[in-house]
Formats: sequence, C-alpha cells, structure tokens
Amino acid sequence: MKVTLFGTTGFIGENLTDKLDENYQISTVSLRNNNWKNELVKSKVFINLVGKAHDHNKTATEEDFYHVNVDLTKNIFNAFIKSEAKIFIHISSLAALEEYESLKPLTEEDSCNPNSWYGKSKRKAEKWLLEQRLPENKKLIILRPPMVHGPGDKGNLGLLYKLISRGIPYPLSSFENKRSFMSIDNFCFFIDEIIKNEGKLVSGIYHISDDELISTNQIIDIIKKVEKKNTPDLSLPKFFVKGLAKIGDIIPIPLNSLRLKKMTSDLTVSNQKIKSALGIEQLPLSAEEGLIKTIKSFKKEK
Repeated sequence: MKVTLFGTTGFIGENLTDKLDENYQISTVSLRNNNWKNELVKSKVFINLVGKAHDHNKTATEEDFYHVNVDLTKNIFNAFIKSEAKIFIHISSLAALEEYESLKPLTEEDSCNPNSWYGKSKRKAEKWLLEQRLPENKKLIILRPPMVHGPGDKGNLGLLYKLISRGIPYPLSSFENKRSFMSIDNFCFFIDEIIKNEGKLVSGIYHISDDELISTNQIIDIIKKVEKKNTPDLSLPKFFVKGLAKIGDIIPIPLNSLRLKKMTSDLTVSNQKIKSALGIEQLPLSAEEGLIKTIKSFKKEK
C-alpha cells in the first residue's frame, strides 16, 4: 500500500516515516517546494503532519500560525479530494480543545477552549475540514494527540531533562498533577492501526494518547533514575511560588502564572473512543516505559 506524508522534517515526521517504511511504500512531500502538487504519486492514504507549534525565536506572527496550520491544510486537503487517495489523516492537537487544565479526562464531545495562536489555528483547521463535503469513497480522520515525545524531541521534556540531569533541584515538587502524554512509539502504532483498519472508523475527530496518566514529579523521578541522580527536590510553599509567578506577570522572569499553570495543572485526555473502534486493548508501551525510552535517548545525545 502506498502512503503519502506531508511535513516530515520534524521529529514526529522522521520517526513516523521510518516506522511506516517497514510495511508501506512511502512518499514524502515538502510544501516548501512550490511544485509539490506535481510530485504527488498515487497513494491510498494522505497523512498531514504539517504544522507550526513553536516560536523559539519569538518572531512568529499570528498570521504565520494560521498560514501553516490552516491555509496549508486546506491546500493539502483539496489535493486529497482531487486524488485517488481514500483516507486523509490530519494531525491536529489537544491544544485545539484545551491547552492548560482539565478537571476530567477530555473526550471528543467536550467544548473547545483553545487559548494560543497555535491552539486557535489548529481548531480553525479542524472546523474547516469538518465542514467540507466528502465523496462517499473518501474518509477524514482528525487526530488530537497531547504532547508527543521521543528520540529527537526538542520540546519542553528535553528542557526539563537538561535541568535535572545537571543536578539542579526541581523547585515545584509541592504541586501534584496528572497529565496525558504520548510516546512516539504509541503514536506510530495508532497511525498504523488506522491505516490497516480504517474500515472500522467513521470520519471525525479522535483522541490518541498513552493509556496511563503521569505527573511532573513522576517524570522527575524517571529522569533521576535514568541519570542515577540523587538530587533532592525543592518543595517550595505553593503560596510563595504563586506569588513569584504573579511577579513574573509584570516583569520578565522565567516563571509567570500561565507557565506555572501549564507545568502544575491537570490536563488529561481519554483515548477510549478510538481504542474501542479499532479493538485495541493495550498499547505497545506504557506511559512510563515510553518516558524511560525518551529520557535514555536524551542521555545518548549528551
């Protein structure tokens, strides 16, 4: 079976390409090439990984996020409609639904509350896709993963690893939270299962994630275990940390209220809808096993 992937330069795209290449004929497309439509080959599946999530240089505008996450998605989907492909798998994000806090595991039926340019642009792309008329022989699968981690990940997990691996005490251990994550292995597993069993799915939105929830303190413990560090954590009083964060709302220091909420609040998601539809009982890796694998990959890169 032939599969076409769009946007494969990030760590998710690189890992997914390697995984799918074991069982499928893979074609990768870069939208940086103005003639990309002329390079499309016949395939059954289109997978859209194109997206802008980070602004490391602090230079991106709101228009930049909407151009990549919305306009380019429209271009790829329109090419899908004109092609012979039967399945369009669009990688959205949990940020299209919620970015900072949830009091219960979020389901596909919950109301959307995106806050950032990233989350809002991802949600706008979802809404546009769902409004399009699909031919009877074509299917649209929108996936919302939480934070995906794995070898090559340059996100917040890597920054946390650098902090703890250097023996710097974690200062927020007084906060206990639960969050949903996703290892790249489980991400690739879901994609493979969707391709093989797409007949079991109807078009729509599906949440994907690891089965188990993990706290930030558990992640710290895993990092220290892999690194063989005995650095004590700092359990600073919550009122002191929250006060410091409020100061950060006014003057530029590393901690502010929004960043504190993102690091210490609960944000969990239910993956039961897609697991039930595909008949999945257990994912390849537990949340802890996936994190250990990722942390070990960081260790090798040092």
